[in-house]
Amino acid sequence: MVSFEEKVLQFISEYELIQKGDLLLIACSGGIDSMALLHLFLDFRKKLEIEIIVAHVDHMLRGNTSYEDRLFVENFCKENGVEVFSKSIPIPKILEEEGGNSQAVCRRERYAYFAEVMEVKSITKLVTAHHADDQLESVLMSLTRAGSLTGMKGIYAKRSFSFGEIIRPFLSITKNDIREYINKKNGTYREDSSNSKDDYTRNRFRHHIIPLLQAENESVSGNAVKLAIQLQEDDDYLLTLAKNRFQEVIKKVGANKYLLDIPSFQKEPVALQRRIILILLNYIYENSNYSKGEVVISSIINLLKKQDGSASIHLPGHFIANRRYFQVLFSKLDTIESYSEKQLYFNNWNNLRNGICLYIGETSSNVAKSHGLGESVEYYCNSSTFKAPYYVRARKEGDRIAIKGMNESKRLSRLFIDEKIPLQDRDHWPVLVDANDYVMAVIGLRVDKNISKIKRPQDDIKIVIEYNNI
Repeated sequence: MVSFEEKVLQFISEYELIQKGDLLLIACSGGIDSMALLHLFLDFRKKLEIEIIVAHVDHMLRGNTSYEDRLFVENFCKENGVEVFSKSIPIPKILEEEGGNSQAVCRRERYAYFAEVMEVKSITKLVTAHHADDQLESVLMSLTRAGSLTGMKGIYAKRSFSFGEIIRPFLSITKNDIREYINKKNGTYREDSSNSKDDYTRNRFRHHIIPLLQAENESVSGNAVKLAIQLQEDDDYLLTLAKNRFQEVIKKVGANKYLLDIPSFQKEPVALQRRIILILLNYIYENSNYSKGEVVISSIINLLKKQDGSASIHLPGHFIANRRYFQVLFSKLDTIESYSEKQLYFNNWNNLRNGICLYIGETSSNVAKSHGLGESVEYYCNSSTFKAPYYVRARKEGDRIAIKGMNESKRLSRLFIDEKIPLQDRDHWPVLVDANDYVMAVIGLRVDKNISKIKRPQDDIKIVIEYNNI
């Protein structure tokens, strides 16, 4: 039987995660996973011919308990002759000032600190303790939320980070493997009480869904790792092919201008077509969230399916795609149309900008698509919660939206930052409000916590948002 150590070292060798002479930064929370990681690299420093440094972040979310986690890591490193960098970051204060998802803010601040340490110490590899169960959780969560290939690829064993990379040598082993290993080492670690709560999506999967799957097949986590790796390898290869074909299909013809040849594009396999568009969007939007939008990619491909006549679609970020027979020119608009306040017709479709159509009316009415194109999303709410008439306008100073799962409403200014909406787009983003100027939705981003995708008995208002050109 292959031992824990042999399995990890085999994975490190197979994916070339570590080379002789590497200086590694070990991300250590003090929990069981990261302490097992630290124990292993302490034992194998000489064999691997590496040096290690530890980094710890106290998020200050659990008062004195989280500070004790910091002291635990610092003392362990001192006892074992390992240099440690630690920092207490006031996450509660940041959340109070910014709002947002606490886990996302913690991750942002934590990795910013890791990058800072890497720069100070000239470290090119950050090591985290993500394991096979984490991979299974990530794949299932992605499938639940969207089912996109990007999400289904899960966690990479190695990816770029800061001026170096993140490596994850534990991806081939399970939580049970880690628990057995740390017990064998008589190792100590800290328990994070928040891990036992169902407040976070990942925890709900971990506590309720993963055990059911493991009861069916104890190798399910390993299967998820294999699937993710295969998807990663296949997608990376296809993306390489698409990059090689990109220059034959699309030419840069000026600042923020790209010309696509439709006949050349249509000769490519569908798998490469989507990736060629993805590469184009990465150029246009400089790898922002816009470049990953499935709706954006689908809209462009629909535009390219015909060659006769002319047509155009508006894209996020004030770009436009103009088709003229056999070519499509992607360019940025010189002027930006601003959203003035517009009262919405009830029980009818309302044309907004950039191909967005919005219907608001009674739940009993039958709603046909406005154009029969694009994707649409339905929501439901109660007229006693949101007062008619309803309007669409641009954001105003002080606007906030109440989001499900958050104790306090979130400033729209913070929402746009968290969603990585470019600065030039924020004052022109459509906001749905009621007669009391209460924000019901930031269209395409978030809806109020009292609005649901599932019709409830008390709901008498239906909202349908159709995205035709974005």
